[in-house]
Amino acid sequence: MKMVLVRALAIAGAATSMVGGLPAAAQQQPTARATATLPPYRINPGDELEVYVWGEERLQRGVRVLPDGTFSFPLAGRIDAAGKLPGEIEAAISRGLASQFREQVPQVTVSIRTPSGFQFSVIGKVRAPGSFTPGRYLNVLEALFIAGGPTDFANTNDIIILRKQGSGLTPIRVRLSDAIKGNPSARDLTGLPELQSGDTVIVP
Repeated sequence: MKMVLVRALAIAGAATSMVGGLPAAAQQQPTARATATLPPYRINPGDELEVYVWGEERLQRGVRVLPDGTFSFPLAGRIDAAGKLPGEIEAAISRGLASQFREQVPQVTVSIRTPSGFQFSVIGKVRAPGSFTPGRYLNVLEALFIAGGPTDFANTNDIIILRKQGSGLTPIRVRLSDAIKGNPSARDLTGLPELQSGDTVIVP
């Protein structure tokens, strides 16, 4: 079982290094290109942000995004942050501050202090089920092994990712047996599903 886990972890790492459907080994500059293909981070409820308005020390502060996806900022009011890029939040704060300045609004900078809002859960036949805050994007195979890996009687050919879509849930079925055994299929090599914040992975 230990050998299987080691081989599967190696496959998980290889899957996240893929660029354009090819393994990183097939790229001339795998590290730089893999980094370039990572999706930009979008703000989640629970994230801690640092907001700085240049030249205005009174407007420099840390904020936490509320469960409804918003936060309040002095003079700018309530800002809708969930699902937004930092640049979009900068623009929203600038618009909110426009009436407070006679001339152009000073430069607004928004940075992510702690991406604690990016969370997912793994339940079912895994060795360490629970909720996790990885601080980075990862695929379903990596999530499985963060949860300790499947138990001996887990059905890894019928794993389900439950994803929030509006007020409902959308199931995404995933087969991982080949990848876990160290013999990934062509479909596995094209890219395993990446998790989104709020996903629940069910291992039957």
